Amino acid sequence: MVVDSGPAQEEIDRIFQALADGTRRDILTRVIEREQSVSALAGAYRMSLPAVQKHVSVLERAGLVGKTRHGREQRVHAEPDRIRTARELLDRYEVLWRHRVAAMDALLAEERPDRSKE
Repeated sequence: MVVDSGPAQEEIDRIFQALADGTRRDILTRVIEREQSVSALAGAYRMSLPAVQKHVSVLERAGLVGKTRHGREQRVHAEPDRIRTARELLDRYEVLWRHRVAAMDALLAEERPDRSKE
């Protein structure tokens, strides 16, 4: 039996490094809403086309977006499966934190003096 342990650590690092930047998160939001050309994306920011291309490349290496060529134009689209993977990773962290908070609550409840016995 093969157990799926999820993405490799390097993949996880690439996803979170890509999402660590506000411009990249904004680019991802824009291409989730609709596929756009790199030049159209560049028009939305106060930076050069090469700078936007670098941001798109980081998102692409993380697998969060893909590019397709339409004539002379590079179009950027979201990769829903990889975005789902990122959400699942965050869901795992949320479960871990909820367990930690529950354990802290239990410890605090044990330490509270029972004032009904006074």
